[in-house]
Amino acid sequence: MKPTSEEGIRLQKILAAAGIGSRRMCEELIDEGRVTIDGKVVTSQGVRVKADEVEIRVDGELISPFSDKTVLLFNKPVGVLTTMHDEMHRPCVGDYVVDRAERLFHVGRLDADTDGLLILTNDGQLANHLTHPTFGVSKTYLVRIPAPVPKDIGKQVKTGVVLDDGLARFDEFRVINSTKSEALVEVVLHEGRNRIIRRVFETLGIPIRGLTRVAIGPVQLRDLKSGQLRRISSGELKALRLAAGLAE
Repeated sequence: MKPTSEEGIRLQKILAAAGIGSRRMCEELIDEGRVTIDGKVVTSQGVRVKADEVEIRVDGELISPFSDKTVLLFNKPVGVLTTMHDEMHRPCVGDYVVDRAERLFHVGRLDADTDGLLILTNDGQLANHLTHPTFGVSKTYLVRIPAPVPKDIGKQVKTGVVLDDGLARFDEFRVINSTKSEALVEVVLHEGRNRIIRRVFETLGIPIRGLTRVAIGPVQLRDLKSGQLRRISSGELKALRLAAGLAE
């Protein structure tokens, strides 16, 4: 599809404003033929459209350019601080959304040494429900530790490990894979005390070699690459809101 008019707004700007990603990422989506306007594939960067007069889809998912609520999924890299601004100019989450018009904030935190799924939004109600202990939204992590895995560790962490700020329990613990030197385990928990997973393993004398959050409630990291953002799909958002006690 080629541009037909000088009127309207550039397509990549509309996509970025709708929360699909940075303008550069949106340009890549157009180049890859993943964007359609009224059912026609767009491959040119020069397209201008009036967003209120056409149907725009990315990978078949209808976007809402003028929604006042934005929910983005972000794969936070290791070494990036979970803050929207850092006075010492260290890499932070805010660097990845600096070109966006909305005032976004992160939901919960991930340590600098932890990578994986982080939600960015301007929806205060959703953020409150996702972080408030009353609603108990689970978080799933993959943890790399030295092998062999102690036989009783699953029972220990589900029964509870005493930390300096109280008892900490994991909802689930299972070994995903194990070699002679290293094991990958999955941990599910619903509380969000500071560095709780690292402190539990440290208390048990087990060093952590890598920690990645792969899911928040029903929303999964999947194949989102490190440092990339994407807008949450309508199906994911509905499931997430249900998990957070925000049924329509």
